[in-house]
Amino acid sequence: MLATSSSASTSDDPLNSNNPAVLLDWGQRHFHGVRATQNIDRAVQFYCAAARLGNAEAQYRLGDIYARTLLGKRDEVLAAAWLLKAAAGQYSAAKTRLKDWDLSTTSFPADPDCVTREHMVARTLPSARPTKPAKAPKPKPTAAPIPRLALDTPDRREIERLVRTLAPRHRLNPDVVLAVIQVESNFNPKAQSHKQAQGLMQLIPDTARRFGVADPWDARQNIDGGMAYLRWLLDHFNGDLRLALAGYNAGEQAVRRHGGVPPYKETQGYVRKIARVLGVSEEGLAAVQTTHAPIDAASASQSETDWARRFFTPG
Repeated sequence: MLATSSSASTSDDPLNSNNPAVLLDWGQRHFHGVRATQNIDRAVQFYCAAARLGNAEAQYRLGDIYARTLLGKRDEVLAAAWLLKAAAGQYSAAKTRLKDWDLSTTSFPADPDCVTREHMVARTLPSARPTKPAKAPKPKPTAAPIPRLALDTPDRREIERLVRTLAPRHRLNPDVVLAVIQVESNFNPKAQSHKQAQGLMQLIPDTARRFGVADPWDARQNIDGGMAYLRWLLDHFNGDLRLALAGYNAGEQAVRRHGGVPPYKETQGYVRKIARVLGVSEEGLAAVQTTHAPIDAASASQSETDWARRFFTPG
């Protein structure tokens, strides 16, 4: 089902490489639209080639793509098949993702397909059962019951849960992410600015596409894409939270052009607001812990940071 690009017949097409690191690298380029056209189908081709050569990270990234709606549909069966291969290759982040599903009722192929958008099929797996029954909270006689909201209109408690779940995957301190969400949208998943910034983390359409967000109104996708951008900004500015926040508001090009926080009233106010939410002065942002231990310390190695810096170096 994986349609090979017609350009793959040429000897200089990187898809012909037998080096899994090169293939993974190009998959990341096409996934994020960095020094290559953003094309998730093309990213799948490169990830697939690397995965067939035994690269566990490529297997994990295929599983991640199929578990989301980046190709229009979510196929949890195919996602689990690829995550199982990555887990067998000791990519522990895959083991963490697999805990979300009950795999006991489904059989998975040892050699999963690499499916592109036109062949995607929507399939779901049953959710994993909790190992221990959840304890019912003690009722508060004077408190009104909290209504159960639809998935597309999560309340602040659900948003905070999502942030704390996703933050380790991006090596981010969830408190920093929550501060950004508070200032950007005040936890309103339907927020939209006059500049067409959308959702909880106010992603403009170009940024959403750049970081693989198919539906910016989906709270999980919006948070995941916003975190990916914030993680990239922190890596790009060598961990300087103040510059990363300025870049999130004004764009990294403006920060580089001005050699620091741009002299824009909006951006300067934005950085100060987030500092206040975090309970520090603007200068105190330098002492705020921004990183979170990665889910997979062995596999989420320096290579990811090196990749980002290599292809986002101004030039």
